[in-house]
Amino acid sequence: MSLYNILGFYPDKVELYEQAFIHRSVMTGDQKRGNNERLEFLGDAVLDAIIADIVYRHFPNKKEGFLTNTRSKIVQRESLNQIALELGIDKKVSSMPYATAHHKYIYGNALEALIGAIYLDQGYRRCCKFVEDRIINRHISLDKLASREVNFKSRLLEWGQKTKLRIEFDLIETFTDEEGKPVFQTSVSLEGTPLGIGIGGTKKESQQLAAKSVIRKIHKDGDVRRLIESLKKT
Repeated sequence: MSLYNILGFYPDKVELYEQAFIHRSVMTGDQKRGNNERLEFLGDAVLDAIIADIVYRHFPNKKEGFLTNTRSKIVQRESLNQIALELGIDKKVSSMPYATAHHKYIYGNALEALIGAIYLDQGYRRCCKFVEDRIINRHISLDKLASREVNFKSRLLEWGQKTKLRIEFDLIETFTDEEGKPVFQTSVSLEGTPLGIGIGGTKKESQQLAAKSVIRKIHKDGDVRRLIESLKKT
């Protein structure tokens, strides 16, 4: 799989794209600064902005909650990992054999790093074109995706059972907004440590949003991953 076949254009700074495919498992010592984690961080933010714009334009009459949920379905780890496989990114990633077993979403993370590389090399407009042409138009049906229900609370609870770590949902506040509508605020904790808060128009919505934020932290936040590892050892 050539880089051109993945991108649809010839890059200027090839070294950025090479770095996007280097997993930290193959780096040692000071070399670790040359892996794809910084590009992944950048690409994650750029991708969020692009998907938000695409979803906003595609669903002109939908409210913020719907748009947020639809975007999250696109950028969730499972979706990005599958898209990365369909793009052939798995054939470009350099990693140690054990990495794919311990890092389930290594290819989805590399896809985000690739988007970071495109942003630095070609700019935001080229990123938008890549995401729309190569990801959305080829691999995602926005209407079908939007209609699919994702139960983030159940997913988080299942993860807690699998890792044998206690997940707790606590309703911490209820109030009414300026229009007199009820607002619920839910906190999620892991073994007693608060990790996320969700605010919604129903208790269920606040729980779902809180669970979604925690799931994202589990996959993306280094401090949370270290906390999890320390809890597993106790």
